[in-house]
Amino acid sequence: MIRAIIIDDETNNVEALHQLLLNYCPSIRVEGSAGNMQSAATLISSTRPDLVFLDIEMPNGNAFELLNNVVPVNFEIIFVTAFDNYALHAIKYSALDYLLKPVNIKELQDAVKKAEERIKVKNIARRIDTLLYNIQANQSSYQRMALPTMDGFIFMDTVEFVRLEANNNYTIIHLSNNNKVLVARSLKEFEELLPPQQFSRIHNSHIVNHDHIRKYHRGRGGYIEMENGTMLEVSTRKKDEFLSKFK
Repeated sequence: MIRAIIIDDETNNVEALHQLLLNYCPSIRVEGSAGNMQSAATLISSTRPDLVFLDIEMPNGNAFELLNNVVPVNFEIIFVTAFDNYALHAIKYSALDYLLKPVNIKELQDAVKKAEERIKVKNIARRIDTLLYNIQANQSSYQRMALPTMDGFIFMDTVEFVRLEANNNYTIIHLSNNNKVLVARSLKEFEELLPPQQFSRIHNSHIVNHDHIRKYHRGRGGYIEMENGTMLEVSTRKKDEFLSKFK
């Protein structure tokens, strides 16, 4: 059994989530709930949960302030929120999960399943550090990302990304130091995560970092010359969108 607690200031939300967990997530045992930062910190200390369902907004603070004050963070987290904002982007960058209210049963089950796997890896502290770093950086073009690999996670600043290349359901990230990393995430997922003002998908197989482009060569779709001399085709379908970013 996974020992869990729920942190939310609205009793109705706590009761609704608790009932969903009872009905649809038999591996979860809820051991308590809290409605503000002080009681949440006390509950975490007394129960030492494996998993915390954590509302982002709470009285007199928010989830990120709570995490800054709870050291070390040695429990997995699923954020639960009614607000779709920049914080959710930072959560995804940190290889953490969130649910939007009202909670969908299938999404809850999927999030719990992924949390069960992450609990085994035991690297939550580093991912929380990444989250808090990105929250502080707000919506800057470059942030830190937790990258899932075959044997865990590797943590990198996206400023190191030169280009990303599709490899079936994986992605090869080419770095500024000329190394490569194989990541267990599709190019489509990176397209949705990386800021479009800094990165462009120019082809089914390639995303490029604008800061590492040396030259664009005209043609039907054209092609890009990267700073290291690599030549990459720009698909005809992507050409106009790509060039519009430089006008």
